[in-house]
Amino acid sequence: MPKVLVLYYSSYGHIETMAEAVAEGARAAGAEADVKRVPELVPEPVAKAHFFKLDQGAPIATPEDLVNYDAIIIGAPTRFGRLPAQMANFWDMTGGLWLKGALIGKVGAAFTSTAVQHGGQETTLYSLLTNLIHHGMVVAGLPYSFAGQMNMNEITGGSPYGATTIANGDGSRAVSANEQEGAKFLGRHVAEIAQKLNA
Repeated sequence: MPKVLVLYYSSYGHIETMAEAVAEGARAAGAEADVKRVPELVPEPVAKAHFFKLDQGAPIATPEDLVNYDAIIIGAPTRFGRLPAQMANFWDMTGGLWLKGALIGKVGAAFTSTAVQHGGQETTLYSLLTNLIHHGMVVAGLPYSFAGQMNMNEITGGSPYGATTIANGDGSRAVSANEQEGAKFLGRHVAEIAQKLNA
């Protein structure tokens, strides 16, 4: 049974919701899946003033946790078309793992959230995946066998580079059922690849 880590950063809860869906998909494929988050860097008074969701139940991860998993799926919202500082800071602390080659051969994937359809989903996914590639991980996307990403009947996230959601500029749009299905598919897909690589 592969062990999957879903590692995320979420300001307003959209990525937290996606992370739980990714983990659900991994578990459906028979994997053991843990959900952890990276530390918040915004001072608490500022975060509260900007209505950040501070009551997230997932434990805080450390870079050392990464070696305990066969697959690592990372998620974070966009910041101007790239990963946010919180997630970048976490990966900046993994130099020791990189020197040891500790993550080489593990499976990796990514998911993200943007305010609007054209808010940099794929560039954000690239910036997340770049960290995994530099660590020598085997990167998986969201294949078109998840037909929901070709859904033209509604505004929806989804990309061959990873699962995505659209939050609206004020964060008022919830993660849709289709987007949650995409996240579950990604988790299941990664878990199945990890299972094959560990066979």
